[in-house]
Amino acid sequence: METANTLLLICGVLLVISILAGVLSNRLGAPILLTFLVVGMLAGTDGVIGLTFDDPNIAFFIGTTALLIILFDGGMRTNPQRFRVALWPAISLATIGVAITCTLVAVAAVYWFNLSWGAALLIGAILSSTDAAAVFGIFQQQGLQIKERVGATLEIESGSNDPMAVILTLTMTAAVASGTFNLWYVMLLEVLWQLLGGLLFGWLGGRLFIVAARKLPLSFSFFPLLAVASAVMIYAATALLHASGFLAVYLAGFVIGNARLPQLVHILHVQDGLAWLAQIAMFLILGLLVTPSHLVEYAPVALGIAFALIFIARPAAVFISLLPFSFPWREQVFMSWVGLRGAVPIILALFPWLSGVEQQELYFDIAFVVVMVSLIIQGWTIAPMARWLQLEVPKKAEPQQRMPLSAVPSKEALEVWLYEIDKNSPACDHNWSELKLTAPATFIGLIREGEWLQPETQPTVEEGDSLLVAATTKDISEVSRILASGGKGLTVNDKHFFGDFSLRGDLSFAELSSVYPLGPIDEKLLGKSLKNYFTEKFHRRVVIGDKATLGDVILTVREVDDAGEATFFGIKTRE
Repeated sequence: METANTLLLICGVLLVISILAGVLSNRLGAPILLTFLVVGMLAGTDGVIGLTFDDPNIAFFIGTTALLIILFDGGMRTNPQRFRVALWPAISLATIGVAITCTLVAVAAVYWFNLSWGAALLIGAILSSTDAAAVFGIFQQQGLQIKERVGATLEIESGSNDPMAVILTLTMTAAVASGTFNLWYVMLLEVLWQLLGGLLFGWLGGRLFIVAARKLPLSFSFFPLLAVASAVMIYAATALLHASGFLAVYLAGFVIGNARLPQLVHILHVQDGLAWLAQIAMFLILGLLVTPSHLVEYAPVALGIAFALIFIARPAAVFISLLPFSFPWREQVFMSWVGLRGAVPIILALFPWLSGVEQQELYFDIAFVVVMVSLIIQGWTIAPMARWLQLEVPKKAEPQQRMPLSAVPSKEALEVWLYEIDKNSPACDHNWSELKLTAPATFIGLIREGEWLQPETQPTVEEGDSLLVAATTKDISEVSRILASGGKGLTVNDKHFFGDFSLRGDLSFAELSSVYPLGPIDEKLLGKSLKNYFTEKFHRRVVIGDKATLGDVILTVREVDDAGEATFFGIKTRE
């Protein structure tokens, strides 16, 4: 009894300390995942509390469970538009990029530190994938809104590159343990089955959950639990069939998240808390597992490999993998820098430990140091790097709170939205009747200084008010465009980013040149529309934030339709 109570007390204390430390790390701009890792180290063998934990099996179980919850949550929050924009570049990075990273890291380990090719390739495989938990967590923590093509590529890559890293790690672990390598075509078939099996079982699992959600007469409170249980089951069943369980839960989450289920808002609310709990638990347990004093022995090798990974292997992998996709240099530089390593390499480094490979501490300690360096150097500088490369875009306008009307029978999901009005909101200083909404929404009233101002009083919206409306979820973007400002504390606002005026995408350059100083342009260009020019210029789907400079004028894509064509542009003169 005493042991159980002590264990519960320790777990509670560590969770509270991690959450409070996370608040401090936000103020300092530090990656919150790094904070959780450091708290675990401070509680461990060489730390303040001095807890002894050296069981890789428990660490592997907790880490795997946490990672599948994080990937499931990331999949549910991925918009299908992002797949249309970035699927193939992300797949290239998740396969070719992983192989290139593994190879270049291995070359550095062999020629700089005289490691054997088997050990070097195993280290390269362990470190070859970016970490979804690190990428999603830091983007969310920093409140970073970057160009959709870049953000979508990074998110899909980090959610789908684990199969390649896992199969490479398992293959190299077996090779180092036995001293023999599988034939290359056997490895290729294993990788293909990991990918295809993960896609198949993930899609099937997601569709089955949707059917169950629509048919089962369950209380809404049970659906978040059913979703998590389904994610665990999908992962385990897929992994037992030797396909990629991580890819399966990510895809299942994507299928579920884009099914317009009325229960989805409830699921996402619970899932958000579970994802954070998973990240805290995963990094705490990995921090506890490491013995900081043992890291000194392999520190020079680990720091050298970290340098090779961050400044050589990742940039080369990004450049080569994205050659067919015409990414601007700024986007390639940013994607090279955001090749974050998080918990996944540390978890993969447990494979040699669990397999009894010689010098098992070498792989775990190197992976741990590389992750720490990656989070400190890259994680701490993501936001400044995005702004320096001019990849940050204004935040998408959305309500501060969403309250589903799940008990109301309706063909479309109904919700009540709350908008905190500030001076940048288009609704400020107007009453409801003056707002020109392009989508149906019902005004419920204003909350001002705790008082409810009902619609019948026709109140004028003021800064500091909370505005309430009811509408269907499909109209959230149109309603938010009028009622929301995008949020407080924006580093990039619409006017600064896009300019004062908007232009239709079907406007021709001949019409534009009669008003703005475009400078000397080709006669063939005069007859083209703005949207056709951008489609030809970028050779792919256009995204919000794509820019082109003509003379003294900067054109920036402001709105994009479902076909990937620009419908509206912002225009401003060069400063």
